[in-house]
Amino acid sequence: MPNGFAFLVLALWPLAGLMLFRTLPPGRAIIASILISYLLLPPLPTAFDFPLIPPLTKETIPALSAFLFCMIFYGKRVQFLPRHPLAKFLLLVFVCSPMLTAMTNGEPVVYGMYVIQPLGLKEGLAMMVQNALLALPMVMAMNFLTTEKDQRDVLLALVLGGLAYSLPMLLEVRLSPQLNTWIYGFFQHSFGQMMRGDGFRPIVFLYHGLWVAFFALTAILAAISLFRGDVRGKRRSMKFLLAGIYLFAVLVLCKSLASLLYAVALVPVLLFLSTRFQLRVAFVLMLLAVTYPVLKGNNMVPEQAILNQAYQIDPERAGSLLFRLENEYYLLARAERKPMLGWGSFGRNLIYSGDGRLLTVPDGRWVIVFGTYGWIGYLAEFGLLSLPLFLLLLRIRGVPNESLPPWLGGMSLILAINMIDMLPNATLTPLTWLMAGSLLGYAQTVRVKRAQTRLQSVM
Repeated sequence: MPNGFAFLVLALWPLAGLMLFRTLPPGRAIIASILISYLLLPPLPTAFDFPLIPPLTKETIPALSAFLFCMIFYGKRVQFLPRHPLAKFLLLVFVCSPMLTAMTNGEPVVYGMYVIQPLGLKEGLAMMVQNALLALPMVMAMNFLTTEKDQRDVLLALVLGGLAYSLPMLLEVRLSPQLNTWIYGFFQHSFGQMMRGDGFRPIVFLYHGLWVAFFALTAILAAISLFRGDVRGKRRSMKFLLAGIYLFAVLVLCKSLASLLYAVALVPVLLFLSTRFQLRVAFVLMLLAVTYPVLKGNNMVPEQAILNQAYQIDPERAGSLLFRLENEYYLLARAERKPMLGWGSFGRNLIYSGDGRLLTVPDGRWVIVFGTYGWIGYLAEFGLLSLPLFLLLLRIRGVPNESLPPWLGGMSLILAINMIDMLPNATLTPLTWLMAGSLLGYAQTVRVKRAQTRLQSVM
């Protein structure tokens, strides 16, 4: 269980957030608040669980406090809903559809002697609040991180965060993952899953070693994007290249095959292809992620070929992949019994034995959302995350490649590969929402500027 220091740090975070907003411009304050809290605050089960509201955690407390500071200091500039009608619709559905889920799950779920409670108005409200809190980083980024300079700030923060976080990561690689236990009094996952071969993979203060590896990947892609786009001085650009090489070595030590393969595939795209082509690659990845449930349900995913290739690389990791695919099959079959609005909260989307033992483990974010909120909730969440990439492709038509922000490709690829990683893992984080919101804000700003230009030309 978390110690008192863990709860104290979580409770005092709004004061740290206030200091950031008093000393930094709003965009940088938002970035720093979301990034630092994600990396350093204690993970679950550290939470304040008050009646009638979802638990307040390392994700929701920083987002809520940052949003309140935005309202206090810059209230007149804050728009709650996106300008684009489809984005506005998806955000409203994302926040409001959980109430419909609760209203269609008024019966208990029974497995022999094990009974899960029905849902009602209170649970519906709690799920709505939870989704609203999740989307706050996107809303803030959509308002305050809309320019080319803001995109560079996001990437730079990821690089600096990755370099700083590499120190505790390397410490845990050497000594075993113990920092969360030493500082916050508990280990947040299964220690056995942090062991790989004859060594360890770091977890630091995140939810799993896979989360740490994926963050290292995002820092690498950010560093390479800055190296490619920074043309103001060769010495400064070389620093980003060296940072990317160093972080790649750290990623290798994280012992996460998926994140390593992502890096090997995407670093050349950032190094050698144009921004427009990078956006197209991001769009294809996004399309694969969004349509995965359809492909999976129609047996169009080449699972056996993927497994055969995985067994050639590492039988142990192939066994882990097989376990995930089998669980996806059972969870998808259960989700299809309530396909539109899902089963709701309290683990009603999972499968249990008659004495309450959990028989399925949901790893991928997609299957968790699909089982909990159904097609409506799934399309709302994944649609919100993917819409900025689609809008960007529409907005850049006819724009010369040299006129596109050099950071746009890196941001888009990070978001797209995050969506791909949400198929095997639940790596949806506040940083995911932040980048989606920044790209959406930029796409909306470009549209407004073009409309103003056309109006001026007519006048």
